[in-house]
Amino acid sequence: MEPARHLRAIEGRARPDGLTSAERSRLKDQPRNEGLVDAALEALVGTLSLALPGTIADLAEEVDERLARIPTRLNEFGFDPWGMSPRTLRSATVLCALLYRYYFRVEVEGIENFPAGRMLLISNHAGQLPFDAAMLMCASILEAEPPRVLRGMAEYWMPTLPFIGTIGHRIGSVVGTPKNCVDLLHREEAVVVFPEGVRGLNKLYTQRYRLQRFGLGFMRLALETDCPIVPAVVIGSEEQAPAVANLTPLARLLRAPAFPITLTFPALGLLGALPLPVKYRVRIGAPMHFCGNPHDEDAVVEAKVQDVRDEMRAMIERGLRTRRSVFY
Repeated sequence: MEPARHLRAIEGRARPDGLTSAERSRLKDQPRNEGLVDAALEALVGTLSLALPGTIADLAEEVDERLARIPTRLNEFGFDPWGMSPRTLRSATVLCALLYRYYFRVEVEGIENFPAGRMLLISNHAGQLPFDAAMLMCASILEAEPPRVLRGMAEYWMPTLPFIGTIGHRIGSVVGTPKNCVDLLHREEAVVVFPEGVRGLNKLYTQRYRLQRFGLGFMRLALETDCPIVPAVVIGSEEQAPAVANLTPLARLLRAPAFPITLTFPALGLLGALPLPVKYRVRIGAPMHFCGNPHDEDAVVEAKVQDVRDEMRAMIERGLRTRRSVFY
């Protein structure tokens, strides 16, 4: 994938010069670890099969049946045009399904609102680590009819991360450039976008369920491709890793978007990165259709974006009112 000119239009923060030279160097020097990633995921699935033989076998059978119903165009190396690998997707989905069914116990409402063909699924984002994105992608495979692969629009630094970047591409995510998104939508794919970007992912606990500023890029892309916008909210993810501070200077030193301090991290080391076993409630709204010039002034596009934001805020408020507890 050519990393040049990552305009960041999906999250609304332009980087006209693309990746920095250091980021380009890390991307260029990243080891070719695709086979190692698949081996590691399959080994993890195999290990869990020994501990939970019936559970993993049932999940694997269900995932195989669902993935078999998703049409995929592969090249001679077994990848689709954006680098997705059915082999990697299968292993990752089995692991996510374990979290989906037994850890977060995800409850989904409104997934029948998914339209056929292209769509932009717009969701809130929180929790320090993107478990909410993983659960949305899992819901699209396990619950939607027909099952679909959600294409995530990843941050520009994602490909520079060893293993994590490779896994992201192999399960269907792409770097969030306008061209990537337009190409996917023209192929009638389902794309998930988090317009809060890292602003949402790294919000403090006191800011939970307060939608951060939305970028305008997703709306311009929807107008350009005549694509419906499907609002979605995740209730639960904003309590999975309560952050009390964000060490911005240390994040800059590590070339990371943030360095959050939570109730358990870094005090408990890597163990502290595990999310709390909150219950996820996913709500999918009705498709929203917009028309207009994708090159309109920001104020015109902002008004359309605000309609989506208002709908999502109302969905969040309803979800918070009706849940009984964070954990059940």
